[in-house]
Amino acid sequence: MTIQTEVTTAPIGALRCQGRRALLGLDALGLVPFWAKDINVGFANINAKAEGIQNRPAFREAFQRRRCLVPVDNFYEWKKTATGKQPYAIALADRGLMALAGLWENWRSPAGERIRSFAVVTCPPNALCAELHNRMPVVLGPEMWPAWLGEKPADAPRLKAMLAPYPAEEMTRWPVSARVGNVKNNDPGLIELIAAHNEPA
Repeated sequence: MTIQTEVTTAPIGALRCQGRRALLGLDALGLVPFWAKDINVGFANINAKAEGIQNRPAFREAFQRRRCLVPVDNFYEWKKTATGKQPYAIALADRGLMALAGLWENWRSPAGERIRSFAVVTCPPNALCAELHNRMPVVLGPEMWPAWLGEKPADAPRLKAMLAPYPAEEMTRWPVSARVGNVKNNDPGLIELIAAHNEPA
C-alpha cells in the first residue's frame, strides 16, 4: 500500500487530539515506538495491520491512547499487466478528502531529539481495491472521527469494529502516469487520468 504522499523521510500532516484541542501536525511516516533504540525501526512500521493491532508491541499503546487521522486526497496502488505495472489513483467517489486511520508516537533519540511519527492502519481490501492489492488503508467516515481521536469514549471492540474495508461503491479509481513511482515528482499532474496499459481508453 502506498499513500499519495509516501516519503518516509518527509513530514506529513496528521490530525490528533491533545486534551480538548484537535492538532494538525507534521509527522514522519513510519511509527517509531517510544521504547525503540533506533529510529530505523520506523521503516518497518509504515503500516499497521488491523488484525491483532491491539497486541503488537509496536502499536499496542498507540492504539489505546494515540490514534490520529491522516487526511489525503487519494492513495495509489499498482496493477500487474502484460506490459508492466499500471498505477491507479484511488479516491472517494465524490473526490472529497479521505481520513485514514493512523496511530502516532513520540520518540526521543539518544541525543535528545524528539521525533513524532505515525503509521497508517490497513485492512483487507474492498472489491474496488482487491484487483490491485491484498490490503487497503482504513478509511474512516466523519461519524467515526470523534471516537477514533478520543474525543468520545470508545472501548477496544468498538475501535476494532471501525477497522473494516470502506464500501467499494463509495470509492473510485482511475489509471495515472507511472511518474507517481518516483518520489521526486510532486505536482497536480500525477493524478490526471490516462489510458491504462492493456485497457481501453
